[in-house]
Amino acid sequence: MKLQRETVVAAALKLLDEVGMDGLTTRRLAQDLGVQQPSLYWHFKNKRELLDALAEAMLAGHRPVDRAACADWREWMAAQSREFRRCLLAHRDGARVHVGTRPQPHDFGEVEAELAYLTAAGFSASDAIRALISLSYYTVGWVLEEQAATEAGRGPGQAPMSPDPQRYPLLAQAQPVMSQSDIEADYEYGLRALIAGFEVSIARRGG
Repeated sequence: MKLQRETVVAAALKLLDEVGMDGLTTRRLAQDLGVQQPSLYWHFKNKRELLDALAEAMLAGHRPVDRAACADWREWMAAQSREFRRCLLAHRDGARVHVGTRPQPHDFGEVEAELAYLTAAGFSASDAIRALISLSYYTVGWVLEEQAATEAGRGPGQAPMSPDPQRYPLLAQAQPVMSQSDIEADYEYGLRALIAGFEVSIARRGG
């Protein structure tokens, strides 16, 4: 029976969750599928093409946020970013898989609709795409750190830090944030800061 692309992607996602990105090899994937390694090259010429397909499959579970249901563009941006983060966290090394990917032609319609929504709110087209890219990069970078800490067996509050308050008084004041981090609250802090910055840019453009 001919090996289907969807079968390969599903098996690769399962293997990714088991062994992580470093353990995901075409040899191991072929073994799990019970086929010879060259059979995979009918669908993916190299590992990068396979990773691109995995990134796309991960985002297939992405639930686009209904713009009409949001109070404004700020609420939509925040909700969209949270949903993107959820998708990346749904799979082991999800952020590492996603790094380096770009929108494909079948994504253009949704991106165009997002740009139309933001330009109607006062963004220029160029500022709108910069804002979307900034939110994407922020979220991917955040999840990279989040998942790296998990892989290393670290979590919030597990990073020892005992600065001398006499020498480093400000660092000592900030130490609880570093050692007892609330990952959700910290992500939201950065997200709100980005969106607030976009709001300032719009105001300046309008003025």
